[in-house]
Amino acid sequence: MTYRYFAALVAVLSVAPALAQAPTSFSFDADKAGAPPAGFSFAHTAKKGKPGVWTVRADDADRKNVLAQIDADPVQVRFPVAVVDSVVAADVDVSVRYKPISGKVDMAAGLVWRYQDADNYYIARANALEDNVVLYKVEKGRRIDLPLVDAGRTYGTKTPVPKNQWSTLRVVADGNLFTVFNNGQELFKVRDETFKAAGKVGVWTKADSVTYFDDLAITKLR
Repeated sequence: MTYRYFAALVAVLSVAPALAQAPTSFSFDADKAGAPPAGFSFAHTAKKGKPGVWTVRADDADRKNVLAQIDADPVQVRFPVAVVDSVVAADVDVSVRYKPISGKVDMAAGLVWRYQDADNYYIARANALEDNVVLYKVEKGRRIDLPLVDAGRTYGTKTPVPKNQWSTLRVVADGNLFTVFNNGQELFKVRDETFKAAGKVGVWTKADSVTYFDDLAITKLR
């Protein structure tokens, strides 16, 4: 085997895994402002309050399009959800940039995975009024916070969630282990066996939260 052939083979093998695990990404810049984005479906957990209004709009600060949930219905147990139609997976690495804009009951932004339907999925959410990130399962429309590995039921973790600023929420779901990050910092791990099947991935808000989302990235782990 010549050096040139060996070098070429190494290059191919090193690139192939990266290509196989390239993320599916959504920046919303190609979507029409004032309308829902293409490739998403919208749902309403527990059917309390209004179902939510999801639309693409320009973020003046960044001069980029974002996905916004803009209905500020203050019903406490109101959970609008937007999920990607084209990706169904159980084990995923998913992240999204989020900006809490307003809300008096809540200023929440969430990542959803293993979404079976409007009332059954996992959700990790950040709240700018509480400065915390919590992981829940939503089962039959009921939201239940899950205990942390090595810490128990602590209602997630306290961490800064700034208002009107961009942050990044990330979840790595691998089997029954879920690892949650905010702004690049690992916050906690959770183990749960409730939803094992593949499901959709998306974003979520609560109550009167007006929240912007951008740069949703989904990578299948296998």
